[in-house]
Amino acid sequence: MAPSYVVAGLLCAAMLAYFAGLARARSFVIAPGAARAHSRTGYHGSYLALMTVLLPLLAVVLWSAFGPRVIVAAVERDLPAKVRSLPAAEKDFILSRISSIAGGLSKLSSEEQQVIRKVRLGFASPDTAQTLLQSKGIALGAAPEPYVIAAAYDKAAMTSTGNWATAALAAALAALGFGYGLYRMRPELRARNLVERALLGCLMAASGVAILTTLGIIVSVLFESIHFFQKVPPAGFFFGTVWDPRFEAAGAAATSSGQFGLLPLLWGTLFISFVALSVAVPIGLLSALYMSEYASPGFRNVAKPLIEILAGIPTIVYGFFALITFGPMIRDLGASVGLNIAASSVLTAGIVMGIMIIPYVSSLSDDIITAVPQSLRDGAYALGATKSETIKQVVFPAALPGIVGAILLAASRAIGETMIVVLAAGIAANLTINPFESVTTMTVKIVSQLTGDLEFTSPQTLVAFALGLSLFVITLLLNIYALYIVRKYREQYE
Repeated sequence: MAPSYVVAGLLCAAMLAYFAGLARARSFVIAPGAARAHSRTGYHGSYLALMTVLLPLLAVVLWSAFGPRVIVAAVERDLPAKVRSLPAAEKDFILSRISSIAGGLSKLSSEEQQVIRKVRLGFASPDTAQTLLQSKGIALGAAPEPYVIAAAYDKAAMTSTGNWATAALAAALAALGFGYGLYRMRPELRARNLVERALLGCLMAASGVAILTTLGIIVSVLFESIHFFQKVPPAGFFFGTVWDPRFEAAGAAATSSGQFGLLPLLWGTLFISFVALSVAVPIGLLSALYMSEYASPGFRNVAKPLIEILAGIPTIVYGFFALITFGPMIRDLGASVGLNIAASSVLTAGIVMGIMIIPYVSSLSDDIITAVPQSLRDGAYALGATKSETIKQVVFPAALPGIVGAILLAASRAIGETMIVVLAAGIAANLTINPFESVTTMTVKIVSQLTGDLEFTSPQTLVAFALGLSLFVITLLLNIYALYIVRKYREQYE
């Protein structure tokens, strides 16, 4: 039984336990001479539901998190010695093939699984297993080796056994929790305190998951970046002006041949982001000021959703628009006035990206400006200020911290964009100040370095993590600066 079915069953059990708790609480509340209950009946129902599902859910989560790793370790331990001694890349390929076959075994009937079992025991040819699995739509390529069939069968069997054992354990824990919770239910039970404490623990766990996920991302990127800098000098990466990695196929000797200069990619990222913000910030701020201070409610109710539609358009659509329509149009306009503008250029990508991030600036700034207390406006009007003076000297400064946050959110969106840059700016790493030429960004190279059949320990692949770490540091510095601006001006207007 899959863990998802177990979770669905536990949710149903929680609903039944909730109504059982309600009935139990009502019975001792309405009993003659009953003591006054500490908590309402709803809290008693929630208490019984939590007692029923908390421990079973924990068991399912632990199995889902650690069970597959234990099974893979067991399967890898039973592989032949010659397979275990293979390089990491080749061994991972074999393990992935075993996982694919093991997943396909779940599609077989009991009679067909018996055939696979005979192959596992050596009573049938591996070709029989190949024919049977391919008939179920599982592409295997060459006939799998006997040890691959054996490992896949063992993995499927261990996974099935573990899932059923987890389901049985979850059912037993749910029954015990339900019985214990029902036994403890009395009028004096502080069910409300227990439920609120459990909910507080869930909120803390959710916050912890977010923090641990962030730390996990940082640690994984940092360690892989350290491996990269062990092969390539940091000075050559951070201060290099030439990006020319030489790709190596999987299995080739890992060398540091090639040049991994960050500056062309960093410049391309900042250059395109600057052009995009030059388009989005003025248009977004002016539209936000108009809709919040000048527009009628009817026009605002129509215009704001139309602007926000831009944020819902997939970036690949913007990329095709830049590649097919906007880029050639800019090129033809430039040719008509004697300018040599490439169809894939900084200008093309920056303008289209700026159009895409207008809603981030406009909608957020509109909400922030609207949230400025009306008393500030009324005080300025009482002192004789005009509407434009009130906006410039009162409303805009008061909303400045939030506006800065909106602009930095748009900047982060521009820095992390990939598809528009690929289609509208090209993939050439150029260190140029000419907005009419092609450049590329760090995100584009992260994708290109991790695409294809490459050795994962080579600098050509590990450089993607160094680029990701650099992007993380840039974003962190932007956030620190945003906090500085917010604190500085918030103290002035509180």
